[in-house]
Amino acid sequence: MEVMSHSSAFLMPSLENVNGPSPTYVLVILNQRLPRFTPLLWKHAQLHVCADGGANRIFDEMPLLLSHEEGDALGIRSRYKPDVIKGDMDSIRPEVQDFYSNLGTRIIDEAHDQDTTDLHKCISYIRDFAPVVDKSNLCVLVAGALGGRFDHEIGNINVLYTFSGMRIILISDDCLIHLLPSTHPHEIHIHSSVEGPHCGLIPIGMPSGKTTTTGLQWDLNDTEMRFGGLISTSNIVKGERVTVNSDSDLLWTISIKKPKEEL
Repeated sequence: MEVMSHSSAFLMPSLENVNGPSPTYVLVILNQRLPRFTPLLWKHAQLHVCADGGANRIFDEMPLLLSHEEGDALGIRSRYKPDVIKGDMDSIRPEVQDFYSNLGTRIIDEAHDQDTTDLHKCISYIRDFAPVVDKSNLCVLVAGALGGRFDHEIGNINVLYTFSGMRIILISDDCLIHLLPSTHPHEIHIHSSVEGPHCGLIPIGMPSGKTTTTGLQWDLNDTEMRFGGLISTSNIVKGERVTVNSDSDLLWTISIKKPKEEL
């Protein structure tokens, strides 16, 4: 069975020195506080999509994240223009929608669909319609996916399962989460300068009868995991490579390191 490889290289300043072919990154911005490294994610992405009120966040917060750059807020907002804004459009402010629409951003109003979340709507667009150059090695980075209302977080995690055939990574200032489908064994490459050491493997959706890992402080060996029993939280990565093999889908989460000046 083919091993599925995972990497958080998108947190590195440059992708040029990362081993293996770089994925085609798409960035989705949700309506939560932007992670401090959002400008870096923006640079790596070939397509930029805002989920409804995520456009407010880009408009309001990107000039603050880039206050060290030359130019005024208007110039920064013009440079960091989303390609698409999609959702039920109940959160985006009218002046923000008008600003980006006048710059050529595509606005897709799906107010008629109240059965799916704005993130679900954006992922559907990326999968089916987005003009991405190479979808064979696509990786969707979702900024602002964690924190805030718990039901929103669970809705975002549900999207990982709904689109389990796509690589989707939920990101906050503090950690990232993505799905490890049971259809493959997994190899996770750790970039210790920007992530770790704290990590976890969590069975959501169904128990795991057998999970085996290498590279963790407390490795699992055909271990059963389920809610109401053992789940592997507060584990620690020991090196630059973690392997995971499980009979059920698992969530992988790892902490993201803060800059030294913030410690």
